[in-house]
Amino acid sequence: MEISETIQCPFCGQSFEINVDTSVSQQRFTTDCEVCCRPFEVTVECEPGEILTWTCREIRAICAHE
Repeated sequence: MEISETIQCPFCGQSFEINVDTSVSQQRFTTDCEVCCRPFEVTVECEPGEILTWTCREIRAICAHE
C-alpha cells in the first residue's frame, strides 16, 4: 500500500509530498527537491499501511585530497 507523506528539503526548507510503499519495512532512497533540485536521502521505517518514522538528510560529496 502506498501512502503520501509530506517531507521537507534539508537544503531550502520547502515541503512537498512523496509516495512511500509501506509494504517494504525499511527503505532508503535518494530524491531531488522539487524547488532547489538538490538531491537528499530519505530513510523510512514502515508497517503495512503506516509510516512509523522518516528522516531526510543532506548528501555531501566526499573528496579525497593527497
